[in-house]
Amino acid sequence: MTDNASLPVRGIEPYPLAEGETYMNEAQLAHFQSILGAWKQQLQEEVERTVSHMRDDANHYADPADRATQEEEFALELRTRDRERKLIRKIDKTLERIRKDDYGFCDECGVEIGIRRLEARPTATLCVDCKTLEEIREKQRVA
Repeated sequence: MTDNASLPVRGIEPYPLAEGETYMNEAQLAHFQSILGAWKQQLQEEVERTVSHMRDDANHYADPADRATQEEEFALELRTRDRERKLIRKIDKTLERIRKDDYGFCDECGVEIGIRRLEARPTATLCVDCKTLEEIREKQRVA
């Protein structure tokens, strides 16, 4: 399988599962460390590009409409970077979980989250069932 569209980082192939393999063995943990490290690097590069872009493109337009457009564009970029900054913190926490040998198991029920789910969402802390229940509870609170 070479389609890595579900992985958050390009250039990293999905983990080749072997029959009878121990869950969260060294090879799997190394795989997720590489995914998380590359993802974090990618996000940090985006932050640097944004700072550079905002510094280089900061014009003082005389026309209020042009100035408002630029300010709105910058505000949107800053909101996106803020979400990415929070994601970087989450990645750091996940890398710490790997170091503490506490990765890949559901925080609620303790079952295996699963390799493919973790490849799709490397920072996941809940199995699919517990995540579904959490989402149902959130919808009920909002309603």
